[in-house]
Amino acid sequence: MKKLQILGMGCPKCNKLEQMTRQAAEELGVECEIVKVNTIDEIKKFRVMMTPALAVDGVVKVYGRVPGLDELKRMITGADQ
Repeated sequence: MKKLQILGMGCPKCNKLEQMTRQAAEELGVECEIVKVNTIDEIKKFRVMMTPALAVDGVVKVYGRVPGLDELKRMITGADQ
């Protein structure tokens, strides 16, 4: 099971990233756990300078923007390598 972590403090872009990540995972049929990381101390551990951010299995894939649905799907499946 993949672990998808949404890093952000609840801003509109953070909420949009969460919504789109859920949609991408659902469309892919991927079994995953989606976790919201919303404290400064926890976000700092990922060494991101801007939110929103998405980490897949603990690896930051994007930060500072909300990617499109197709890009999110590639990040979730690992096809973005």
